[in-house]
Amino acid sequence: MIISASTDYRAAAKSKLPPFLFHYADGGAYAEHTLRHNVSDLSEIALRQRVLRNMSELNLETQLFNETLSMPVALAPVGLTGMFARRGEVQAARAAAAKGIPFTLSTVSVCPIEEVAPAINRPMWFQLYVLKDRGFMKNALERAKTAGVTTLVFTVDMPTPGARYRDAHSGMSGPNAAMRRMLQAMTHPQWAFDVGLMGRPHDLGNISTYRGNPTGLADYIGWLANNFDPSISWKDLEWIRDFWDGPMIIKGILDPEDAKDAVKFGADGIVVSNHGGRQLDGVLSSARAMPAIADAVKGDLKILADSGIRSGLDVVRMIALGADTVMLGRAFLYALAAAGEAGVSNLLDLFEKEMRVAMVLTGAKSISEISAESLVRELGR
Repeated sequence: MIISASTDYRAAAKSKLPPFLFHYADGGAYAEHTLRHNVSDLSEIALRQRVLRNMSELNLETQLFNETLSMPVALAPVGLTGMFARRGEVQAARAAAAKGIPFTLSTVSVCPIEEVAPAINRPMWFQLYVLKDRGFMKNALERAKTAGVTTLVFTVDMPTPGARYRDAHSGMSGPNAAMRRMLQAMTHPQWAFDVGLMGRPHDLGNISTYRGNPTGLADYIGWLANNFDPSISWKDLEWIRDFWDGPMIIKGILDPEDAKDAVKFGADGIVVSNHGGRQLDGVLSSARAMPAIADAVKGDLKILADSGIRSGLDVVRMIALGADTVMLGRAFLYALAAAGEAGVSNLLDLFEKEMRVAMVLTGAKSISEISAESLVRELGR
């Protein structure tokens, strides 16, 4: 097992959460090979240790889309975050804002845009899918603008949901799912009180606001399956690019040719991502995909990355491979489930400390000095 703060928070989350929620967060698609390789491939990146370089002053700040980030980290969009802690999106957003990094609200969050945005002292990001219901998309974009959202993260690697067998086994979906979830909640009383009782309403806040009636967990899988659009193409994003006048990031890029298409489209950034191993099993890990993508488009747009990042050391590794910033998904979700806002804050502090150690011992005084020269070898080349 790879030991990190995320590992400890994962164990705590597993103990605290009903199994259907833990496995929803923890699981991947099919046999979960890509899920595991996301972590193991990144952990095998060898850094080049340097010494006697006067590392008394470090600067972890970075500039991204006219924002100053205290470190090159953002919280990724995670569906149903509000089921992992009481009004979980608000708690996670507060922790990110206090640390000086972006929080990205998911389309399928429990807390709606209008609840999260006023709770923090910095602009947030918003994630959107291409859905069959274009009316919802337009409504969500208009509400995001009104709420002061600065950056749109457009997820394009879910034209159809992946085959996530753990969800069927755990009670997230499948026969008698509602009854199984209720029984699991009864055996996890701390979660049942804090989130199950006090964290209501348990619906998809952004979707319920649009529809005018609650869209709860029971409707979650069906609504998504019916609204994902397998006909999606670049032309379907053109009206959004015209409507949205802020930075726009395309999330779900694994191939250099798709990265080049994102540049042609006019995207401001991409996220090198395989959706945390939750879509197509057997594809490249983000670590293995990154070098070729960086070779193809570095400097033409901002390159972000997610999937498999479990420590500040992993952040340094991914930046050395070519990323400008990374996004944390499972890592912050485990911490949120275990200890709420305080857990996320503690995790981010630990990431910063781990980054500082790695930078001192690789001789990088600033984020811009982390590069391929920081590596002994580069995966994927």
